[in-house]
Amino acid sequence: MAPKVFIDGEHGTTGLQIRTLLAGRKDIEIISVPVERRKDAAARAEFLNAADVAILCLPDDAAKESVSLIGNGTTRVIDASTAHRVAEGWEYGFAEIDRDQPNRIAQASRVANPGCWPQGGIAALRPLVTAGLIPENFPVTMNGVSGYTGGGRSMIEDYEAKGEDAPEFLPYGLGLKHKHVAEFRKYAKLSRDPLFQPAVGNFAQGMITVVPLQLADLPRVPSGQELHAAIADHFASIPGSVVDVAPFAPAERLPQLQPEVHNGTNRMTLYVFANDARAQALLVAVYDNLGKGASGAAVQNLDLMLGLGG
Repeated sequence: MAPKVFIDGEHGTTGLQIRTLLAGRKDIEIISVPVERRKDAAARAEFLNAADVAILCLPDDAAKESVSLIGNGTTRVIDASTAHRVAEGWEYGFAEIDRDQPNRIAQASRVANPGCWPQGGIAALRPLVTAGLIPENFPVTMNGVSGYTGGGRSMIEDYEAKGEDAPEFLPYGLGLKHKHVAEFRKYAKLSRDPLFQPAVGNFAQGMITVVPLQLADLPRVPSGQELHAAIADHFASIPGSVVDVAPFAPAERLPQLQPEVHNGTNRMTLYVFANDARAQALLVAVYDNLGKGASGAAVQNLDLMLGLGG
């Protein structure tokens, strides 16, 4: 019998994407609350407890409520909200952050799907901190641009309502208290909060994150080649990794550095650019905020938890 998967919030942006990715799969059974019972809390609890894996595509408070409705010891959970990403007892669902992370996810009963924004910075920085090339207390900054689906429901509605009049480029999070900072800090292994400044563009999905590094004040300044080697070695060691590291090569501009290049996939590509004479480097990640950043990562975690190949 195929394992049962319940998507709580299947009609939202992430839920719909997950349904699309799982469509036609014969190795799982998607169970859904009937339309006439959709507003019935008892029905929601019934389906949560009937599932082998429940994927929560809900606002934070609703995700916490869903977890509280699970009264058995068998339903495993993937939470796509922010609610549990730094919580005790939850495994972080970014399979490529460590060699043993795929196995940890496979064994977990509670998995917090990563946020879209922090993944690029975590992927680029964590290997460097682990290798001792960047100290934990380094003053990290990150900026980037995402499709407007990365800004949440209100931003999606605003952009789609304005159509051609929507801003081409809109910085936000200007109060410097973005909800992803704690997640970024914890999983990049930093001891101080990074300064994070996101923006959205007038396109639906896809993203680029950039971590600039001013290296001159370090006791030992790593070269660009050393930074690249540490990142490349890390991802080469991860079984089933969907993160690619581009070759280290000088460039003023690259046509593939555009946010929509990985749309519709679960892949991420990392780049290292450096000027050793200036002791400066840029760590760049390109991925789909609704793919590797949300629904694609959820399906990757689901397959790990159920021992499926996808």
